[in-house]
Parts: sequence; C-alpha cells; structure tokens
Amino acid sequence: MESVQPLAVTPSKKKLARTIAKVLHLRTLTGIAPADGLKSVKADRDLKDEGGIDKVLNWSQSFDEEDEEFHERAAMEALLAKLFASISSVKAAYAQLQYAQSPYEPEGVQAADQLLVSELKNLSEIKQCYLKKQFDPSPEAAMLEAELKELHSVIKTYDIMGKKSESQVRLKESEIVFLKEKLQEAIEQNRSMEKRLNQSGSLSVLDNLHISGLNSSHFITVLRQTVRSIRNFVRLIVDEMRSAGWDIDAAVGAIEKNVVYLKEDHKCYAIESFVCREMFDSFQFPNFSLPNESLPERNSLRQVFFLRFNELKSIRAKEYLAEKPRSPFAKFCRIKYLRLIHPKMESSIFGDLNQRNLLNAGEFPNTGFFSSFAEMAKKVWLLHCLAFSFEPQASIFQLRKGCRYSDVYMESINDEIFVSPESDQTVESYPQVAFTVVPGFKIGKTIIQCQVYLSQSQPKVKKKHNSMKQR
Repeated sequence: MESVQPLAVTPSKKKLARTIAKVLHLRTLTGIAPADGLKSVKADRDLKDEGGIDKVLNWSQSFDEEDEEFHERAAMEALLAKLFASISSVKAAYAQLQYAQSPYEPEGVQAADQLLVSELKNLSEIKQCYLKKQFDPSPEAAMLEAELKELHSVIKTYDIMGKKSESQVRLKESEIVFLKEKLQEAIEQNRSMEKRLNQSGSLSVLDNLHISGLNSSHFITVLRQTVRSIRNFVRLIVDEMRSAGWDIDAAVGAIEKNVVYLKEDHKCYAIESFVCREMFDSFQFPNFSLPNESLPERNSLRQVFFLRFNELKSIRAKEYLAEKPRSPFAKFCRIKYLRLIHPKMESSIFGDLNQRNLLNAGEFPNTGFFSSFAEMAKKVWLLHCLAFSFEPQASIFQLRKGCRYSDVYMESINDEIFVSPESDQTVESYPQVAFTVVPGFKIGKTIIQCQVYLSQSQPKVKKKHNSMKQR
C-alpha cells in the first residue's frame, strides 16, 4: 500500500483525515477485525509494517497543534484590540473631563469621571484575563467589537477637540472685539490730544503782541509749534510710504549715507532732516524762496513781516489759501510742495499727479495730505515772518556732518549714545554729528540750539575748523 505524503493533504481535508486516523487508532486498540477476516488483518499488518498508522497519527497531532496555536493567536490579538480600545476610551474620557472643566460643568465633569473610572476598571480586567489566560471564546467577534469601540472613542475625542477649538476661537474673537474697542478709545484720545495740541498751536498766546515787545521766548514758542507740525507731517509721509510699499531703509539711505542708527525708529529722523532742509531752504533771505517777489522798503521791513505774521497766525492755512490764492504765502506753499514731494513719490502714493497738476494750474488740492502740508508750511512761514520782525533779524545755522558735539550749539535727539556700551568719551572716540535734524537760530546774543543726530566715531583730523554753517 502506498503511503500518503503529508504535502498532499490540503486544509480542506483536515477533518476527513482526522476522522480516519481516529477510526484506525480505535481498531488497533480494540483488536476488532473487519468482516472479510484474514485479508483485512493482513492488510492491517502490512499497513503497520509500512508505518502508515504512525504517519496518520502524526498528521492528526500536527493539525491539532496548528489549530490550538491559531486559536491562541487570535485570542491574543482580540485581547490587544480590547486593550487599545480601552486606552482610546480613556483618552476620550480625559478629553471630555478637560473640556467640562473650562468652563466648569458639574454634570459633564461627573459623567467624564464615571467613564474614566469605568475604563480604568476595564483595563484592570484585561490585565487579569491576560495573567489567567482567560481569553474570549469568539476572538473574531471580540476584535470587531473592540475596533468599533476604538473608532467611537477616536471620533468622540476629535469631536471634543473640535468643540474646544471652537470655544477658543470664540474667546479669541471676543478678545479681538475688546482690543478693537481699546484701539478705538486710544484713537479717540489721540484725536483729542491732537486737537488740544492744535489749539495750543494756534499761537493764541501771542495775541496782543506788539513789535516793541518781541523777545526770544516768542520766537522759541513759534519754533516749537513749527517743529511739532513738521513731525506730524513726517509721520504722515512715512505712513503713506509704507502703505505704498516703499522701502523705508532705502529711502533713508539715499537721504543720509553711512549712518548707524541706535534704534530702528530713529530712521525717521533722516526723513525729518530732509523735510526741514527743504522747508528752511533760503530762510535767511527776506523773499524766502520767492525770487520774483517784491520786497518792501528797508525802513518798513520789520513792520511788513510783523503784519504778515499777525494776519496768518489766527487762521487756518486752507482757509487763507482759498481767500488769497495769489498771496506770497500761497506762492510759498506751491513752490515748497513741488520741491519737497517728488513726482514719483506722489504718483506711487496717490496713483496720479492730480495734486501737482492743480498746483501748477494755480489751484490748491482739497486733500488731507495737502492740508497737513499747508499747516506745516504755515508754521515755517510764520517763523520766517517773526525772524525778520526782530532787530537785528534772527539768523539760521546748522552743523556740518562729522563735527564734534557741543551742547552750546547742539541738542542731541538721541541721548542714548551717551549711555550706550559703545560710547567712550576719549580722545580716540567721541560723539559726532551724523546730520542736523532741525536747524538752530541766533537772535542777538541768544543761541537756540539746533537738533542733531549723533553717531560714535573717531576724528579724522585734529585741525580745528569752523563747524557752523550759515544757511
């Protein structure tokens, strides 16, 4: 009889082979022979001699072991699935507990606490089952149930996280609303302060002033208002440049080269220096940038300038330009605007050259930008009128770049340089003028300091020279 090879046995025939093996084994133990007698006994003897019964028994035993190993593996996988499902449930319960605590919800906290305790007990039971080898008899169903439970816990966790995110978004939105309200309050306060400053800048303190009573304190009062107006206009220009996408660093570098600024905000001083340089150009001349303007007689020069000062000091620049568009002040505004505001700047900021075209046509733009410029020009014009109302007239000066700092003629606008670590007041290193921001003035023997931006540098020459320059 041919022996059956183990590789020929397919998984579908396991049950049949197991049954045959059990029958043969039973017959061997009981000694029961088949009905055909000796032939069957001989066949059994031949089969035993060939080792067929041992092979069948070995097959049956291997099949049983494989079945048991497969069942144990499935049971272990089901136990692990339950473990991960319980862990996901614990995470979901903890997320629910956190969500219920802020804002505090007693019922939500209690429910999350109960769920958390229940899942911790479940984890303990899983541990005991593993230690005692008490596995689920239906591992396939247990695994499906565990997967469903884990998916439910994950969905619940994400749902809680979504609710928490929505709550945080609502909180941020309320913070934004609150900050917008605070910003609006700050804007209103700034407007109120600017209004008070403008009122104080109306030069009402100089009402009833007579030419015989002029002194340097009156000039200083007008100068302070002028500087304040210039800085307001500079802030407006910088804001417009940033809105138009200008490179502020490049613009500042073009105005003042090779200057190291102690702070980023200090770069605005370079733009202020440029505005002052243009607005105060020709300040020392009576016609002040108006070469074709006729001048009064020398003996009546003071009275004429003082009358111009009193005429303009109490009226808004925009109103005065509308009333007297051909006046010397109107011509002054037109000339200074065309020199100060480059066509490329106006085009990039406003998208056209309408303001320049109106000025060239003898009209004045009705814009906030030009109104701010006109108010600044008015203060400079008034300062010039007051300067020529003195006897002798006030003179203007500025300091050259690189000259050594002197508190007699200068006022530093960046005092940080005196306390900076790089500052070393020695012969080799000292503060020097990087550029003049606001020019200085001299009235008789009174010196009104110019405002300068200082930098730390080393002297290039030891020879003394005159550092003051008349403008």
